[in-house]
This record gives sequence, structure tokens and C-alpha cells, in this order.
Amino acid sequence: MKIIEYYRASNVRSRMIEFLGGHSLDDATCFYIGRCWDTIRPGFNMRKPGDLDVFLENEWDVARSLWDRSWLMVDLDIEYTNFEFQAEPFLDYQRTFALQQPVLHAIQRVLSSVGIRPLHSVSGRGHHFVWKVRCTSPALQQLAEIGRLSPASERVYAARHPPADEPVGVQLGKAFSGLGLVMEYVVYRVLAESQPACPIPVFPEAVDFGPQERGREMISLDISEYGDPLHTRGVRIPFSIYIKPWQHPEMLTPEIEGKVPLMVMVPSNGLDTHEVAAIMRNLDKAAEWASHTSCVIPDSSHGMEALTSLYLRSDVRQFHDWYYSAEPHPREEWPLTYDRTSMMETPPHIRHILERPNDLLLKPGPVRQLVAFLLEQGWHPRHIAGLIRSKYERDYGWFNQWYIYDAGMRADFHARVLAGMIKMGYDRMADIPAAVHV
Repeated sequence: MKIIEYYRASNVRSRMIEFLGGHSLDDATCFYIGRCWDTIRPGFNMRKPGDLDVFLENEWDVARSLWDRSWLMVDLDIEYTNFEFQAEPFLDYQRTFALQQPVLHAIQRVLSSVGIRPLHSVSGRGHHFVWKVRCTSPALQQLAEIGRLSPASERVYAARHPPADEPVGVQLGKAFSGLGLVMEYVVYRVLAESQPACPIPVFPEAVDFGPQERGREMISLDISEYGDPLHTRGVRIPFSIYIKPWQHPEMLTPEIEGKVPLMVMVPSNGLDTHEVAAIMRNLDKAAEWASHTSCVIPDSSHGMEALTSLYLRSDVRQFHDWYYSAEPHPREEWPLTYDRTSMMETPPHIRHILERPNDLLLKPGPVRQLVAFLLEQGWHPRHIAGLIRSKYERDYGWFNQWYIYDAGMRADFHARVLAGMIKMGYDRMADIPAAVHV
């Protein structure tokens, strides 16, 4: 089956519309759809949901915005990453998904313990879990109360944004911030349960831990969307084609390109991961599966309230309170504070990160090294975030990066997550010996 035939199958189109939040394109609740690319990329094409057929007729992959008119969307991903052999998950998908089984089961246990039954889909490198919280629910109010927004972030959420020319709203922005804190708690719990059974490192960000069984490989519990403004992030639509390998030519050499099949992200609906993986690698099977499953995103408002209550009683909450007990230096003080960070006794690799922040401070591995070093020097992690932000907001050739994303929000996210991993002892769990055979 060709892509255009697959996309014209009525069941495929119906399942995609369900994920947009309505019974038809006219009542879809998401604010926009776009290609599955970063918002800052020139090829990103933001359109209203009613333009879905434009994407399908052009045989594009499709994502929907996390920003929604009626709901706060929640997303959690598992992704296998191999920094040395990037095509590994596409060539040996059975091993890729076998490695992730302990993480998958831990996520399912943590979420089901509070009554959250997410829509679970399988993609080219891992798993996606999506659920939603009603904007009028006590759960959203609870998340907004614990959310942390700087004055600059409040202004971002009060401003109007395309394509609807509407503001996100400070209340929803605070709720998304609070959601990010709760999702860090989820990640720590999942990591603690799964890492002892996982033969390769598991971490909240894509950090290079060095050689394992098949090169420099790891499993990322990806919550990176909570480090950016809500309206800038999206999630791939189930039954969209998965063409990431071809969007990143460095993943595919001419020798292996013909060995990687076209893939589709599909919901599991209770099937075994390996059964779903076989479906997603065959357009005919995927089109048939679309007539037997659903892509309605579950309302887990009550479960989210229970999960937030657990977070509020956790050591993660205590760490977050300590993290936000300090304020970073304001911009006008940077020449006398962060700009005077001593390089005299700084190790060469740390000095290199600070002198070449683009693109090293966009990579979790170098940021992890910087955070670990400065914590050892007695820095408070909020000031580490301030130092990182001071680099983001200087002219290091960032182009439009910080006009679309929020430099302070991203710096806070990296410093908070990576310092939390160290301070609470989870960081040491990832530094495990070379992998055993799976």
C-alpha cells in the first residue's frame, strides 16, 4: 500500500481526528497541527486542525499541539537512543523494545496505581503515553497552584500566539508548569523501579553514558516538552507516518537506508509490544488496525489529582521547594555576577562548555557535566540555571531559538532536573556497567 492510499483510508483519517479532540475537524479542540519537527525549524508548518487533509494529501507526518481549548494535555515518552549507531532501533526493533520492557511496565504500574489509563502508542524508537485533564477540574486548579512562572513567562502566556491569535492564559500556563513538576516525580519513580532491571542506562534526558553492549546507547524518559512554553510543543498523532530517519540523514547511510521500512505510529490497545511493532511496519496492517482501535485521549482528571497529591507528599516536592527558594541574579547584574564566574580552576571540559555554549548547552550531556561540577563547588542549582540562561541570552548564534522558546524556562528545566537527579541520588543509578545480552 502506498502512503497516499493509506492516508485516504477512512478509518485512518477517523482515528487521527479523534486524537485532535473532536468528532470532526470542525469541533477539534487542539489549537493547531504541524509537521513532527521542532517549532524553530524552517520546515515547520503550523496549520489549523481543519487543514488535516492538506497534510495527508502531501504524505506528511502530523503532530497536534499540546495547547488545547478544553484540556491540559499530558505526554510521557520512552525513547531508545544510540549516539553511535543512530539507525540501531530501526534495524533491530525487537531488541530495542525488549530493552524498554522494564521501563514500560514501571510506567504502567505507577500510572495505574492512581487510576490513569493513558492512550499508549508505539513509535519508531519507543512508546508514547497521552492523557488529559479537564480545564475546569480541581486537578487543573491544583496543578496551577504549584506551578512556578517567572514574570517573563507570565508575559509570554498573556500574549497572543498563532494560528488562532489567542493567549494561552496565565492559569493554564501555571498548570502546565505544575504538571512538569509532577512529571519529574513520575520519572524518578519509574527510574527507581526500572533501572535495576534495565541492562542500559535510563535517564530523564538523552545523556551519553558511554559504550554499552551496542555502542553508546541509553533509554530516555523524555519529559523535555515541560521545559518549553505550552504553545510551542506538540505530540505525534497516532497513525501518522513516522519518517524521522529520513528527516535526519545522519541516521541512515546509503548502505542501510534500504533496510529501514516505512513506519507508522499506532496505539497498542492492549496488544503485546512486539505485535504492535509488526503492525507499525506495514501500512496494510496499520490501516486494518485503524478499524479495530480508538485514538480518543482518556480523561484522567481524577487520576491526575491523585498523582499530584502523591507528589505533594514526596521528597521531590521538598527538593523543588528548595530549588525555588533562591532567585537567580537579574539580567542587569550579570556583568558583576555570572559573567565573572572564575575560569582559573575550572577543568578544561567545563571551560569549553561555557566558552562554546552553542550547541553544547543544548545537549543534556554537557549540561549534566556543568551542573555536577558547579554543585560540587557549592553553587545553588537556581544560580546554575541563571548562568545557563545568561549564555542562552547572549549572542552565540542562536538565531530564532529564544524568540520561540523561553530561555529562562529551558535553563530552569535542565538545572532542576539534573540537579534533582544528583541531590536525590538517582543520577548514580544510571552509571551502570556495560550491558548484558538481551
